[in-house]
Amino acid sequence: MTITGDQSLLREINRMALVRVVQRQPGLSRADLAKETGLTKSTVSLLVQDLIDEGWMVESDVQATGTAGRRPTPLSIDGSRLALIGADVSLDNLSVLAVSLTGEVISEIAEPLAGGRPEIVIRQLARLVGNLVEQARRGGRRLLGIGVGVPGAVLTQQGVVKLAPNLAWRDVAFRSELSIELASLGVEDLPIFVQNDFDVAALGEYEFGEAPVPDPLIYLGLGVGVGAGVVVRDRLFLGADGFAGEVGHSILQLEGPVCSCGRRGCAEAFIGLKAISTRISGHAEDMLSVETIRRLLDREDEGALLSVKRAGRYLGVLIQNLWMYFNPGRVVIGGPVCELGAPFLDAARSCLEAYAQDCALQLPDIRLARFGTRSIAIGAAALVRHVLLRPMEFRFHER
Repeated sequence: MTITGDQSLLREINRMALVRVVQRQPGLSRADLAKETGLTKSTVSLLVQDLIDEGWMVESDVQATGTAGRRPTPLSIDGSRLALIGADVSLDNLSVLAVSLTGEVISEIAEPLAGGRPEIVIRQLARLVGNLVEQARRGGRRLLGIGVGVPGAVLTQQGVVKLAPNLAWRDVAFRSELSIELASLGVEDLPIFVQNDFDVAALGEYEFGEAPVPDPLIYLGLGVGVGAGVVVRDRLFLGADGFAGEVGHSILQLEGPVCSCGRRGCAEAFIGLKAISTRISGHAEDMLSVETIRRLLDREDEGALLSVKRAGRYLGVLIQNLWMYFNPGRVVIGGPVCELGAPFLDAARSCLEAYAQDCALQLPDIRLARFGTRSIAIGAAALVRHVLLRPMEFRFHER
């Protein structure tokens, strides 16, 4: 594929480069931006004014110095005029948020899935997105795009869900079908981006985290399934076919318990919610909720405590493997299984600390997801910002 350069593309690359610099270093002046980017002061001044007019940036009040002249005017990202839509397609629920350019939730809506077939889910999602688009526009916000996180492998450029085993989906033209449904509701002018749920959750931590955000960053999602999103050198690490991050199917034990994928000893077969539930109840067909398991833990049920602590130790093993593979600056843990609390998380921490002591290395920064249950929906909104701030990727995406 060849990309033909033109003045409009070059201008957009320069504009978004300025936004990224201000994102990393709020409070810089126009003169500072010229030094940081190598652009001329006159070019920076013109582009910054455009960005202010469009709602990307905002100036602080000018302060007098007490002598002739004035101090440089600090710039920051404007969270009051633009908005992003993010959607989380889970196994049984749809959550859609409108998010500001700085990551604050403006409005949100959620519903149980009306059905599992792709056409039903896409139609329902379009209706919810259409409602939030209308709300945002009534509130005076200009929308930049729609991001969707789905529990499966995605062909990014095509917007196709290649495989979502827990939804029983294969080769679903998600983006094009959603675009058709939205057009029928009068929403035709917004770009749509589709990506794996844990990949977008990683972008939420990366795009909306407090600067500077460590890189590489790993988001480890723990639910019925187990997966990871990895950001390396300012980009999502997706692999050749979009399957990178399927760490739930890395093998932690030879000849271990059978996983949903058919193999034995996968991380999901030790750490996933279904695996924990099965070990507590003794019946694979009984799926205990997180709330039920927590009640058992609160009652100090011995079987539940042993099962949850065991899963926590295997989480420690998985994180230690990711630590060695990627040497991350930060590992973020999210998803419903984290709500099992101290018995689970303390066991993982103890396991990791033992590995760190054995090799005399300092652990990376490990923390819980900053957005909790909203991580995927907010991350899907962050996907929109992430792509738009990198116009060459946007140009590739459109072709």
